[in-house]
Amino acid sequence: MAVKKGGLGPKGKGLEALFETAKKETVNINSSSVTLIDINLIEPNTQQPRRQFNEQTLEELANSIKNYGVIQPVIVKKNNDFYELIAGERRWRASKIAGLKEIPAVIKEYDDNQIFEIALAENLQREDLNPMEEAAGYGKLSKDFNLSQDEIADRVGKSRSAVANAMRLLSLDERVQEFVKNEKISAGHARTILALKDGDEQFEIAKNIIDTGISVRETEKIVKNLLSSKNKKVKNKNSNLDISNYNYIEEKLKNILGTKVKIKNGKNKGAIEIEYYSNDDLDRIMGLINKIIN
Repeated sequence: MAVKKGGLGPKGKGLEALFETAKKETVNINSSSVTLIDINLIEPNTQQPRRQFNEQTLEELANSIKNYGVIQPVIVKKNNDFYELIAGERRWRASKIAGLKEIPAVIKEYDDNQIFEIALAENLQREDLNPMEEAAGYGKLSKDFNLSQDEIADRVGKSRSAVANAMRLLSLDERVQEFVKNEKISAGHARTILALKDGDEQFEIAKNIIDTGISVRETEKIVKNLLSSKNKKVKNKNSNLDISNYNYIEEKLKNILGTKVKIKNGKNKGAIEIEYYSNDDLDRIMGLINKIIN
């Protein structure tokens, strides 16, 4: 979709001006711009960046609405016989739970680009998005509306580096993305895993994080060891070196356990040293060894 990249809002001042204008229009519940609309005639925004809604907080908001009503109207766009939500989906959902038949609304005419940017801005300002939803929102602005990272940063009031770091999460294995969405691993863990390009490796490390509860710092060490092991393997392969059996075994064990392994070979005996960085990391290694044995 070709979309003009000019500034939004009054005098082209960007998304903040547009969002603030819309918000000011909805502050006064008695304003003539506010209309009571049949709640069943309103449909959710198909471009809503937020996909998950906490049931408990919706119930709490519904109880508040029962007691005090809807303090701030939702913003909608006329869509044939129905209305499409632009901002205020939590209020709309909670109002339905509260049993309201009508909801105060401001009817506006925005294009698809503006609708999506307002919905994204509303969620970002309230910190309602999980890291993957935020990343997907920026990705949509980039792909569907042809915006650069600088332009996205300008519209949502974030730094370019913050937008770039968020969008990096879109490169994760889809299974790992689901872990982030469901808050099973943090965005910090996920960004550390990104150093691994293989999706299966990302998934295995993510499962280990969930199983053992290791920190981001501990995850960094594991990933660093895996990458170091791979780099040595590639270097040895490219230089056509004759690798001894002991070195080969060390490399295999490093790949399997995700940590440093050293084989000390004596005349009549030897030892295998396996490094670990915390009790949780030791539990992770023991879990891997148990799986191999069993």
